[in-house]
Amino acid sequence: MKKGLIFTVLGATAGFLYYQYVGCLSGTCPITANPWFSTLYGALFGLILGWDSPKKRRESSQPHPEVNT
Repeated sequence: MKKGLIFTVLGATAGFLYYQYVGCLSGTCPITANPWFSTLYGALFGLILGWDSPKKRRESSQPHPEVNT
């Protein structure tokens, strides 16, 4: 849960910084012409990157078998 929130905040920050420093001067770019849209897309991208997959959650909840050598 914390990981997803952290990635979402980092993505939103990156989206806003992309708007601020790269952006679209003509205003015809649908994502980068508006700071709200670029921040939202960055947050969404960060959330996707920070989301734990169901397989990863299942593996981490099961104890690992011990190997005897």
